[in-house]
Amino acid sequence: MRGLGPGLAVRRLLPLRLPPRPQRPPGPRLSSRPTVSGALDRAMDELLRRAVPLTPVYELREKTPAPAEGQCADFVSFYGGLTEVAERAELLSRLAQGFGVDHGQVAEQSAGVLQLREQPREAAVLLQAEDRLRYALVPRYRGLFHHISKLDGGVRFLVQLRADLIEAQALKLVEGPHVREMNGVLKGMLTEWFSSGFLNLERVTWHSPCEVLQKISESEAVHPVKNWMDIKQRVGPYRRCYFFSHCSTPEEPLVVLHVALTSDISSNIQSIVKECPPAETEEKNKIAAAIFYSISLTQQGLQGVELGTFLIKRVVKELQKEFPHLGTFSSLSPIPGFTKWLLGLLNSQAKDHGRSELFTDSEYKEISAVTGCPLNETLKALLSSNEWVTSEKLAKALQAPLMRLCAWYLYGEKHRGYALNPVANFHLQNGAVMWRINWMADLSFKGITGSCGMMVNYRYFLEETATNSTSYLGSKNIKASEQVLNLVAQFQKNSKL
Repeated sequence: MRGLGPGLAVRRLLPLRLPPRPQRPPGPRLSSRPTVSGALDRAMDELLRRAVPLTPVYELREKTPAPAEGQCADFVSFYGGLTEVAERAELLSRLAQGFGVDHGQVAEQSAGVLQLREQPREAAVLLQAEDRLRYALVPRYRGLFHHISKLDGGVRFLVQLRADLIEAQALKLVEGPHVREMNGVLKGMLTEWFSSGFLNLERVTWHSPCEVLQKISESEAVHPVKNWMDIKQRVGPYRRCYFFSHCSTPEEPLVVLHVALTSDISSNIQSIVKECPPAETEEKNKIAAAIFYSISLTQQGLQGVELGTFLIKRVVKELQKEFPHLGTFSSLSPIPGFTKWLLGLLNSQAKDHGRSELFTDSEYKEISAVTGCPLNETLKALLSSNEWVTSEKLAKALQAPLMRLCAWYLYGEKHRGYALNPVANFHLQNGAVMWRINWMADLSFKGITGSCGMMVNYRYFLEETATNSTSYLGSKNIKASEQVLNLVAQFQKNSKL
């Protein structure tokens, strides 16, 4: 899923039933925050002044009538009429900075709480003071989002709005703590609205509506669907495809999971997405493992909402109902970012030492002998393309060093103490075990150039997932198999970092 993170691959929302967004004209996007015209500047200020409701005083918080529906609809209509990503970014930036928390109120209420803690008072008095403080900490724009969510299509609009905000942050059109805070507020609201109780699990078959099959095909970003026969195979015998939809938008996929039903844990993707199933009728006694080989988030605005985790858990239960004997559950996952990380290492090693120290002397000589050139000059160029896999000798020479480097990337490279690779982080958070790294597991151009053709299995031992998840999230411990740990040990012995 950048998939669920980079583990979850992301696609954009379908058009809203609210005022449509005009088509953005072609051309390069801006990379720095622009200024808007005087007329648009005034229109934005007037819109926000009119549309963002005032925060009622604490005593009247439950008695103040909601703003007129038209005020929220005006914001939706105005926002939908902005044609440029930069214009939308500017409006969101003004909303975040000008209509957030009243810091004066927060300071006043905080002082009140501290004063009460220093004096012997009844618990009810202190609890009410703390409630006042919580109320003061709610940004004003949250009220606007809350009322928009009540409009027809309002929740979908807010998902798209957050997608725009994430895009604007990535392009550095908007920056700063106020914008990050608003993104967090939106994420929190969407997490509540898209909790498991509001989600419907739906299975896709060849007899599903054409619109659903089309959406499933378009949303698949891990292993792209080539044609209708391809999608027919992926929802046919020995395959399962499930998605979550929201109760307000039935049959519209939010996150999609593809599963292969096999006799053992698959070690390459070609056996799943290219080979035809052996028969039209499934033989249940041949099914011993369920392989999660693709999970895709369809809407960027739902990044960080734990849809993928919920979906895997629900699908496991569905499969256990259908196949009570089924006991092996594993992913077959891509390793996005490995080649990029490795090329960065090669660059830094060459600068610091004159040649790479990621390879042993014997490996260095063997690879150089196959290529006919010094390793430093050729390896970066080779790994940036997919041509090296056509040489059996070169692939064999690279297997051992690349396998141990990949093991270290997955197991040893960290971000804030957790796995750097987003797909690894996703499955480890779910309580899976880093089970097996597979050589030449994805021979597609994307697989070779992105991860040197390797894929990894994350295995789910159902009785251990809760313990593993707690250990990883709390103590940052990665549960890994003997194969992975042996490769890590080889890296520590043979590579110098």
